[in-house]
Parts: sequence; C-alpha cells; structure tokens
Amino acid sequence: QVQFVESGGGLVQPGGSLRLSCTASGFGLDAYAIGWFRQAPGKEREGVSCVSSTDGDTYYADSVKGRFTISRDNSANTVYLEMNTLQPEDTAVYYCAGEMSFKIPFLSGTWTRPHFWGSWGQGTQVTVSS
Repeated sequence: QVQFVESGGGLVQPGGSLRLSCTASGFGLDAYAIGWFRQAPGKEREGVSCVSSTDGDTYYADSVKGRFTISRDNSANTVYLEMNTLQPEDTAVYYCAGEMSFKIPFLSGTWTRPHFWGSWGQGTQVTVSS
C-alpha cells in the first residue's frame, strides 16, 4: 500500500523559511512523480511544485517560483519542499501526492490539478503570521 507522511510544518513569521518532508513507506519513492499541494481554508487544493521520477525535472506554480525548491533523495525515500520568503498567503495545509510519471501532464501545466494524482498524505499545517 502506497503511503506518504508529511512533516515539517509549523508557525513562521513573514519572510521566514520552512522545509517540508514527504516520506514514503511500503514502496520505493524513486518510481513515482511527487507533487506538493496546498489548501487554504475555503479554497480549492492547488499544486505548488512537483518533481518527475524519470529525469528529476521540477515544476513550480507561478506563485512560488523563486521562493520554493523541491528536491528528492531517493536513498532516504523522501522528497523535500524548501520554502523561503514565506508570506501570509502561503498559509495552508500542505499535502504531498504521488503518481506514476507517465500519468502526469508536466508540460501542459495541468499537473497542478489534484485529480491526476492517485496517492496522498494526510497533510501538514503551515501558518505564516506575525
């Protein structure tokens, strides 16, 4: 059974940084594309960043480009999301998701849509506030 566990969320002041982790259990993470999504209260879940399994290419939503960095450590079975220059509008529950890379439309930009991703973690809360 595919399982993901997110960690690293918390409360941070505007301009601060956090690093989220997504760890897989029960299978090898290297076979999957991994995406990070977020959902703020009253809003739809949106894609933030993803990384393919085949060539390690990375993709970002416009709202986080230049501030967030996704990386994967297959030996640790973990994908990270380094978040810098955090703003109050980044406040949300952050989820990681996995899917076979061939099912994800990376180049069209629609990878941000949750329905392409088959397996999800439980989420970790990120709150940006002074």
